Formats: sequence, C-alpha cells, structure tokens
Amino acid sequence: MAKRTRPAPPANTNGNAWQELGLQPDLLEGVRLAKFGEPTEIQRELIPVILAGRDCLGQAKTGTGKTAAFALPILQLTTAGEPTQALVLVPTRELAAQVDSHIRQLGVRRPLKTALLYGGRRIAQQVNQLKRAPEIVIGTPGRILDLMQRRELNISDVRFIVLDEVDRMLDIGFRDDIRRILKTIKSEHQTIFVSATIDDEIRTLARPFTRDAVEIDVSRDTLTVENINQGFVSVDAHQKFETLLGFLKHEKPRLAIVFTNTKHAARRVAERLKHAGVNCKEIHGDLMQSRRERVMKSFRAAQIQVLVATDLASRGLDVMEVSHIVNYDIPEDPAGYVHRVGRTARMGKSGYAVSFVTPDQGKLLTEVEKLINRELPQFDEHWVMKPRRAPATAAAGAAPEAASGPQPAGDSAAAAGPVPTRYREAIRRCAILESHGLKPLRRTLGSRFRSTRRRR
Repeated sequence: MAKRTRPAPPANTNGNAWQELGLQPDLLEGVRLAKFGEPTEIQRELIPVILAGRDCLGQAKTGTGKTAAFALPILQLTTAGEPTQALVLVPTRELAAQVDSHIRQLGVRRPLKTALLYGGRRIAQQVNQLKRAPEIVIGTPGRILDLMQRRELNISDVRFIVLDEVDRMLDIGFRDDIRRILKTIKSEHQTIFVSATIDDEIRTLARPFTRDAVEIDVSRDTLTVENINQGFVSVDAHQKFETLLGFLKHEKPRLAIVFTNTKHAARRVAERLKHAGVNCKEIHGDLMQSRRERVMKSFRAAQIQVLVATDLASRGLDVMEVSHIVNYDIPEDPAGYVHRVGRTARMGKSGYAVSFVTPDQGKLLTEVEKLINRELPQFDEHWVMKPRRAPATAAAGAAPEAASGPQPAGDSAAAAGPVPTRYREAIRRCAILESHGLKPLRRTLGSRFRSTRRRR
C-alpha cells in the first residue's frame, strides 16, 4: 500500500484552485453555489487520486471537508441513468443524511438521483426509493445488508464504494457486515476508505478489498484542528452540573453541544438545563427517528442553543455555527474525543472544547492526549477559556502560587474563592521540577488530584 504523507500543493488563491483539481464546469458551479472557499488539504490530495481511478485510504482531521473530497469525484465519474453505481457506507443515520445532503448540494447541476437507506424508517419507503433506480446509494451497513438479503438492492455492479468514518463503523461492530457487503461486489470497482483515524485494524480490513491503494494522511502530528481551543476542567462528579451551568452562563455560546456517555445522562442533563432556563434539547438513540430529525432541524436553525447528545450525534453533525463543545463525560474511547470536538471549528472557523475530568479519570485524559499528540491545558475554573498561567518557580525566589485567569465580575467571583490548596500544591511540585530542568510526569489526575467528597 503506497502511503503519501507529504504536504499537499499550496492552495491556489486566484479562484481557479478547484478547476485545477480536474473538476468539470457543472461541479465547479455546485462548489460555487455551496459557497466553498479554497479547497482544503484533504480535498487537494484526495480528489485527483479518486479521479485517476485509484483505490485509496484518506485520513484527515474532522471538519476539513472529507465528504466533498470523495463526493465531487464520484459525482463526476458517475453516469446518469445507470442504477447503483456508487455505494457510500456510513455508521449512523445522521451521517447518512448529512452525506446525502452534501452530494445533492454539490451535484445540483447533475441529473443524478440518490437513495438514503437506514434503520428507523419504514423499509417500504426505502424500497420505493430504490425503484427510482438511483445512481448513488447512501446508507448504514445494517440496512444495506437487510435490503440486499430481501433482494431489493443489487450492488453486484457497483463501480465505487466509499466507507466513510470507517473507524466508527468498526467501533459500532459493523466489521462483519462490511466484509459481507464488500464480498458481494463482483464488478471492477474503486474502493475508498475515509476517516479521521486510520490504524492497522482498518488497513487489515482494507487489504483484501483494495489493489495498490494509496494512503493519504494529511492529519499531520495532531488529529484535531489547530483553531479549536481545547482544555479540561478537573471537577468532582457531584459538581458537574453546576460546573456546566456556570460555563454556559459565562460563555454564552452561539450554539453548543454537550456530550454524555449514556442516554440516561443525556436525558437527566437536558431536563436540569431546561429547569434552569437554558434553551436546550437532547438527542440519543431512544428517540424516534422523526423526532431526532426535528431536533436536528431546530438546532441547525439556531432555535435551540444547547444540544445534549450521546456519541450518536458526534458523526454527521455538520452545523457550521457550533462554537462550543462540552465533554460532560470524557469519552471512554479516545477516538471519540476527536469526533466530538470536531463538531466545532468547521471549515476554518474557530471553536472551543472543554472536557470535565473527575479525579479518577486521569488515565482517560492521558489516552486522549496520546492520540491527539498534544497535552491539554487545564482551563481556568471560572470558565474563562484560557489555560492557567504558568506559576512562578521556586528558583525565582518567590513562593509559587497558582495563577488563575480573569474572574467573572460580581458576587460569583467573590464566592468562587482562590484556587484550592490541592491544585496549588500540584502546581508547586511541577514548578520545582521545572526549575531544576526536569519535566513533570505526564498527567494522571487520579494521583494528582483528590476528590473533596468523603468516602463512605
């Protein structure tokens, strides 16, 4: 498998950069109508490779335009009037709808039809979509396999197959379904794997189904985009909600997504936020598909300020105005962090991401840092989105004190008080080590901080 990690050619800023990728005029018009700026790095790298007919694995940070990177060349290479030429597999219903929307938007000048296939909808409605002989089919592996077994969907002559967010599909448990689908394709076809993270497990899956595949990695040293201000807050579990409420009131986000690890937590947090006067809704797997779609429509229209979500929404949630991400529960899978925070800072915008970390979750935080190859700063406890300032060192002759960022004015700041002694002591120890030219050990909150709640 050939691997390309070299930088993409610099973007042409004279307005012809998309044309230089080899796209035809009707697709250039679709790009213009979609109000895209210059092509992103993954788009500059991946589009020519797909147009050249090569199998490929594309890795890029979340929010950098991976969907358009495979959608545009497939739209160009697909012939109108021939059914089921392209199959796009995605892990969730929300991502399926998002990909379908992007394809129809970019292909607005092309007479091509799409079918959107996923669970939670009546299968008869989706069979009717297939009777229209769509050229492009987008769906989740489970529903695609179901329709194949019912003999309602024939993919034996597919020319292009895309596995979007393949890492998430493997996490969910779609490996066997994916293999069964890929083995069904008999025709000469092009296979495209796209994801924010590509590891040996994905390469092993891809190997039997690709030929001389090009691996494109434009993720560089970190898997999250640079214009996300990321950090964490150390908080005891019983103080999480008050911490969240203070954060939202101080930051006043345009749109925010609060991620929890369970459906029960999503419901509980949303109910408490509503009771506190916050304009919010929740989205999780227990909601009917029609209600999930209504919630997402309201969020995209900014009729809801805060969306409380499980990881269900961390893929395919492409809302450009999301300014803040809160990991109310830090994800147990580090890759989940990448996809959660990728819901902000889309396509060059800036954003903020804060994770609430309890004293026993230091290992989870460290695993996240290893994956994204950066150490997350500890944010000021009073919700100014700035890392703590470095403390004075013992070598400077002054007693090291924990510095904190600007405080909110008024009674809340006075009530907040100084940085707790347990934080100050940890910072003091780090300062002493640094004054002697030594690096502190990597963060493990479990040993660095202790809960203020008494054990029973």
